[in-house]
Amino acid sequence: MAYKKIIPYINGENELPANIIMQAEQYCFAGADALFIYNYSKMEKEREEFLAALKQIAAKIDIPFMTGMYVGRFEDAKKAFYTGAEQVVVKYEICPAEAVLKEVTGRFGADKIIVEIDGDIDFDKVPFPVDTLLIKHVDMDAGLERKCSNAGRQIIIRDSLLRNDLESLLRLPNVCGVSTNYFLDKEIFKIKMNMKQAGIEMNTFESAMDFSEFKTDEKGLIPCITQDYKTGEVLQLAYMNQQSYEATCATGKMTYFSRSRQELWCKGETSGHYQYVKELRLDCDHDTVLAKVHQVGAACHTGARSCFFNELAKKEYNNTNPLTILNEVFATIEERKAHPKEGSYTNYLFDKGIDKILKKCGEEATEIVIAAKNPDAEELKYEIADFLYHMMVLMAECGLNWDDVVKELANRH
Repeated sequence: MAYKKIIPYINGENELPANIIMQAEQYCFAGADALFIYNYSKMEKEREEFLAALKQIAAKIDIPFMTGMYVGRFEDAKKAFYTGAEQVVVKYEICPAEAVLKEVTGRFGADKIIVEIDGDIDFDKVPFPVDTLLIKHVDMDAGLERKCSNAGRQIIIRDSLLRNDLESLLRLPNVCGVSTNYFLDKEIFKIKMNMKQAGIEMNTFESAMDFSEFKTDEKGLIPCITQDYKTGEVLQLAYMNQQSYEATCATGKMTYFSRSRQELWCKGETSGHYQYVKELRLDCDHDTVLAKVHQVGAACHTGARSCFFNELAKKEYNNTNPLTILNEVFATIEERKAHPKEGSYTNYLFDKGIDKILKKCGEEATEIVIAAKNPDAEELKYEIADFLYHMMVLMAECGLNWDDVVKELANRH
């Protein structure tokens, strides 16, 4: 389902990197679908500082972000993508030469480059081969609706929302999202819920089951086990009632019911150690909730990361699993093969067949060799990841999986 997106923008020009990072985290936890972070400076020093800030942001947030930068050559775009940005935005008035743009879209894809233009330009007249336009300075009138309808591609509208309203902009044809700075310090979860209630498809955090279907105790409480969403570390055990469960879904912050105080308890409200919920699950008996969260600071009132710090008994074992992420990516590739998805690059490779997949593996292997001669390890990391992905597509095409490969490596050890 194609959801409409709320994409807060952050102006990185003449701004301290720490402030940019702080805002990015704040928007992420508030429920933003993606971020647009820009700095169009041509000054090399300022651009490098901005790129460094983007790398830190990529490590701290788990929603996609696009970055607006001056792109005068292919290397500029490549550096932007190497920060972790999902898309790069270029200004129409300082757009790179056609040959550069063609090289960038050829390397990263037409869906990875967005052209930013003013609202007074006819959108269908933009000559660049990109899938998405970012429109700024718009006036809500019939002319805007006509231009959006004739655009022939996706549109993101950048607007302060001081004159225009969010709902009207999201309803425009071909508009896939609105980028604004209006929602700083606001709960975007609730705003998206309001838009959904108005009939606009939004990516809201809603429960698939009603609380009445849960098996609670005689006081209407259900235990909730809370885990770190990345590491799987168990952080705490607490209890929820219907009101706290619904508050958790509405705000994106874990809210429990305190049995000792007999009141709702939003974790972190006094300490600042919020738990931003990523996923909620119910066990097979419907009597225990599992919450996967981003934990800020300590989960335990003692100051410990986890409440489960009292060791009772332990065997020596290796608790690292470097294959976890590889298995997850491979599972997605196999899912694409079994259930093709329109527009999927993975399905494009499967459709083209073994020769195309082998060609890409060869190209990516060569890119690794070239990158290894470059002192910048970031480029090598990027190319290795590209190669591993294409190698896993090859594995799926040939009926292999990671168990097969690991067993063979073990036999050689």
